[in-house]
Amino acid sequence: MNLTRLIPIFDNSVTSWAVEARLLRWLTLIWLFFGLIVLYSASYPVADARHGDGLYYFKRQIIWVLVSLIAFNFIVNLPLRKILRVSHWFLGLFLLLIFVTLVPGLGKKAFDAARWIAIGPIPIQPSELIKPFLVLQSARLFGQWEQLPWRVRLTWIGIFGLVLLGILAQPNLSTTALCGMTIWLIAVAAGLPYKYLGGTAIGGVLLAVLSISIKEYQRKRVMSFLNPWADATGDGYQLVQSLLAVGSGQTWGAGYGFSQQKQFFLPIQDTDFIFAVFAEEFGFVGGIALLLMLAVFTTLGLIVAMKAKNPTNRLVAIGVTIVMIGQSLLHIAVATGALPTTGLPLPMFSYGGNSMIASLVAAALLIRVARESNEAEVVPLRRTPSRRKLYKR
Repeated sequence: MNLTRLIPIFDNSVTSWAVEARLLRWLTLIWLFFGLIVLYSASYPVADARHGDGLYYFKRQIIWVLVSLIAFNFIVNLPLRKILRVSHWFLGLFLLLIFVTLVPGLGKKAFDAARWIAIGPIPIQPSELIKPFLVLQSARLFGQWEQLPWRVRLTWIGIFGLVLLGILAQPNLSTTALCGMTIWLIAVAAGLPYKYLGGTAIGGVLLAVLSISIKEYQRKRVMSFLNPWADATGDGYQLVQSLLAVGSGQTWGAGYGFSQQKQFFLPIQDTDFIFAVFAEEFGFVGGIALLLMLAVFTTLGLIVAMKAKNPTNRLVAIGVTIVMIGQSLLHIAVATGALPTTGLPLPMFSYGGNSMIASLVAAALLIRVARESNEAEVVPLRRTPSRRKLYKR
């Protein structure tokens, strides 16, 4: 492989890509660009207060972006079949790391949830990094479901169950729900029998209800979501401040950099509630523009899925679209009070290297499917017999 292809601006092969692949690439880079702009504004006050450097988080995000773009360009130029061959190893690795986070002393806690492990100075969040590989392995399983023996089917269903249980135990109900819905919707797209789909859906709902019943903080979040103003300085504080930020944006927004809620009123403004800062600074018009961008991404993702000739590739495209757009809509729904407060980052916007890597890897997989759906694969021909042998009678 030409190493210059790992750097986006030097990848000259883009001009030969299919139109959907080129559009998705540009849309991803635009999404990333505006995400960095919003993060700069949202993170500046808290970075200045905590570290004496308003650019502290932004500079680190830039480093993660550069690392992620190298992975992005590597994947868009690598045949999907080669990625699928190793996807189960990555899924197994991150599944192991998910359970490592549950070991006292190894898992790093934040907001009473052990979701990280530290490898030197680098924080690793396996529940984020596992998402694209969960999509790949789900597509691989359900794409050839009828050809597989029940032993293989049940083994992988069990592994997916362990992934969900491990994330739920951290505890991280929102990521568990997103991963569970992604697997389930990929199975729906693959055409699995409804008797299997119905049973798993009921089981997932019961598991979520059980988790909320057992964990008091989750129960409080649901109750405060129903009426956050009843305890505006307690359990409803985050949502109230987020709603104030969104409402303050009005039609055109307060202007870039002029959010008031980010001045230590809105908690975790650079990650879980970054959309609230965006809405305050860019207003209703900016929010609609973001939703339109997500709608275009969704449309392109579905077009790529419909054009894919290989069932597994089709399911990869559907799965990536679900993860990217589903997570974005869940984040926006939380910030606007449509769903209970939870900890899901906004892809390409929220601060965090793990989320950035997972988002750009997922986008790269979708672009790779788009390329393979429209480009003929070059297959080496067998050596042609010599003319003397060919015409020998």
